[in-house]
Amino acid sequence: MTVPQRWPLPAMAFGGDWNPDQWPREVWQHDITLMRQLGVNLLSLPVFAWPQLEPSEGEYRTDWLAEILDALDAAGIGVALATGTATPPAWLVRAHPEMLPVRADGVRLDFGSRQSYCPSSPVFRAKVAALTTILATRFGDHPALRLWHVSNEYGDHISRCWCEVCAASFRRWLLRRHGSLAGINAAWGTKVWGQLYTDVEQIEVPRVTPGPDNPARLLDFERFCSDNVLELFRLELDILGELTPGVPRTTNFMGLFHDLDYWRFAAVEDLVSNDAYPDPGNTASHTDIALSYGLMRSLKSRPWLLIESAPSAVSWRPVNVPKAPGQLRAHALQAVAHGSDGAMFFQWRAARTGPERFHSAVLGHRGEASRSFAEASQLAADLATLAPVAGSRVRSSVAMVVDWDTIWALRPDASLPAEISWHAEAHQHHAALHQLGLAVDSVALPGSDLSRYAVIVAPTLYVTSDAQAEALTEFVRGGGTLVVGAFSGVVNECEQVHAGGPPGPLRELLGVEVDEQWPLLETDEQIVEFDSGARTVGRFWAEWIEPSDDVEVVAHYDGRPLHDLPAITRRRLGEGAAYYVSAGLPLDSLTPWLHQVCAEAGVDVRMSANPSVEVVTRTDGATDYVFVINHAPTPAEARGPADADVLLAPDGDPPVRRASGLSITLPPFGVAVLRMPSTTPSLHHVHSIEV
Repeated sequence: MTVPQRWPLPAMAFGGDWNPDQWPREVWQHDITLMRQLGVNLLSLPVFAWPQLEPSEGEYRTDWLAEILDALDAAGIGVALATGTATPPAWLVRAHPEMLPVRADGVRLDFGSRQSYCPSSPVFRAKVAALTTILATRFGDHPALRLWHVSNEYGDHISRCWCEVCAASFRRWLLRRHGSLAGINAAWGTKVWGQLYTDVEQIEVPRVTPGPDNPARLLDFERFCSDNVLELFRLELDILGELTPGVPRTTNFMGLFHDLDYWRFAAVEDLVSNDAYPDPGNTASHTDIALSYGLMRSLKSRPWLLIESAPSAVSWRPVNVPKAPGQLRAHALQAVAHGSDGAMFFQWRAARTGPERFHSAVLGHRGEASRSFAEASQLAADLATLAPVAGSRVRSSVAMVVDWDTIWALRPDASLPAEISWHAEAHQHHAALHQLGLAVDSVALPGSDLSRYAVIVAPTLYVTSDAQAEALTEFVRGGGTLVVGAFSGVVNECEQVHAGGPPGPLRELLGVEVDEQWPLLETDEQIVEFDSGARTVGRFWAEWIEPSDDVEVVAHYDGRPLHDLPAITRRRLGEGAAYYVSAGLPLDSLTPWLHQVCAEAGVDVRMSANPSVEVVTRTDGATDYVFVINHAPTPAEARGPADADVLLAPDGDPPVRRASGLSITLPPFGVAVLRMPSTTPSLHHVHSIEV
């Protein structure tokens, strides 16, 4: 039977995780009544109910879930039906203790939290397949079903396991990747330090070793672990696809999560969904979270879903600061501005027991009297107003290269010249672009359509393949502007330093050669002077580079040890230009420099007078929706085009329309959404909003 496609919803999704299995039956109907009152249209359940669904081996009880789904359908509420496989029940773990995960030091972890499983365990996989089949067979044609929510937050607690089953799986994975034992030895360079393997059975997962481990083995293990969890994910996807064709499938991602290659995960699911928990105690959290939102909308080049967020405080930070009044709304609508077709919360009703009993909920421990309930009610009304925005795309002319090989390879124990983190460099570059009012997409190399962008930034591309270099070269030849950060083009996919040294296959494109990396001590002050005369003190990193004759020096080092050597270069190629930034630039210097780079590339860019006010545009091709969000606890002013229609007005003083423009007063954490005709189909265009 073919089930018609039930996504997207006819409106913005609003709701969250509901755990009726944790509450007595008399609470269920009261909750549903409140949900209808609030405007909830989508719920995730039952995420952690495997023990209730299968209380003993092969004994499945689903009538209670059917009762709940029937009640929700009668109330007009759709369901993202969880497969319940995120945590195996105690009876299964005790019957098969070998399925528990093992740490790198050989300690086997016990039952008592969630995700108590080894991803490779054949017992676990068989039981996952059986439960998924039961739910798909029983509820695949239920009218409340909108979406399959597969497992939950893969890798949050367990993404790597060092047991013997994983070791055997790792060896099989290596043979598939490298073809033979000889291929593994060649890829890993095992003649160094006497690491040569003469039998594939001698290869183990990288447990604790006496000294530095082989970086090629470590990188392959990271790849294997990501693929191993992906294999587990695909097990459920294939069952659901066969038994319930037409019902979209997702699993909840966790932003720029280190452990899993989300490009590969997104490729096999139908809808990207994400959990986002910006820290209300961090004044830069709106900037940090926008980077991960750029990844979410880029993974499938279409809208995504914020399937989990906190109404207020979380329960897992050292200090769990609540959200200030209005911040629930600002955080949720920021996700919508960046491409989410809804906002959902963890969770609906606050738990009284367990590790998350102090985690906020829409219904806090005071029930309907909770501040979060009142603020969620306002958000529900906002999302209903914003229904026309659903399905539209974010205007973006700038993208960042997100590459998990580089993320994994840049690890503190990998014998690098100094600690350098992809995440730290990505956040640094994104913060500068964000201050310029730019929404930053993400791209994979190769695989993404780079021609959509005017500027691409690779904060560091430590692992660089020939295919990646070719994709970037074609982008520049076609008129694009490329910014490549330090420590790029250093090694190939096997962690082998490229012949001739960095930047390896990027050498011809960038027109430079790196003689030495020159990391800086905290006491070092390596000055960088731009061709404009501006000067700054470089942070943590520098390089001795030598440019080709056709390369322009944009900035140079002043003072020892790299006096007069190039710090930033530009090579024009075809219709475009490629920059190489060998210095670690502080934010106050990186921002104005990137402003110049983007402006010269034809990007609509501004230096924001108020970095707490974010402006993001979504478009459906005919209409643009401009979100203006104040992330500060103080009021802010903004000015837009005089002919803009106010789709969503901020609380407080209404916008004032004058001949000179539309004046908007944003209260603390206030949000306005303007609507105006699209003047161009290009996603590069951004409307002029002064803040």
